[in-house]
Amino acid sequence: MKKEKVLVIIGSKSDLEIVSETENLLKKFNIPFKTEVSSAHRNPERTKNLAFEAEKKGIKVIICVAGMSAHLPGVVASWTNLPVIGVPVPNSAFKGIDSLLSMLQMPKGVPVATLALGKSGAKNSAILACQILALSDKRLKKKLESFKKELSRN
Repeated sequence: MKKEKVLVIIGSKSDLEIVSETENLLKKFNIPFKTEVSSAHRNPERTKNLAFEAEKKGIKVIICVAGMSAHLPGVVASWTNLPVIGVPVPNSAFKGIDSLLSMLQMPKGVPVATLALGKSGAKNSAILACQILALSDKRLKKKLESFKKELSRN
């Protein structure tokens, strides 16, 4: 089994439907990944350890999927130097705008690449992770080029 290159962290099991879009594309690109459930609020120590240990385990990119106050990507970004991609989930009374804003409004020095709400953002998180990894992987770069050509035909 290949060593995981992407760590996907979801704040709650209720985010599994959204994150399946990410997982499906990572599989399509044949990118090894691992998905963990860890809330920034309910499991802060576990979340810290996942972020802090990721690079030592060979992870290159972290994707965080979270709704409501959506502090997960920011908390993770505070504990790692790896790129963190945030996907806001539209599951709150505010239709995800609260999640989106909490990911977008990060203080300087703690960036989170924040994507679109919901399934589109989940798909794009896998593509963005692929683009980052393709910078040092020619095989992946070719897969990405083919994928982009396929998109242009639709």
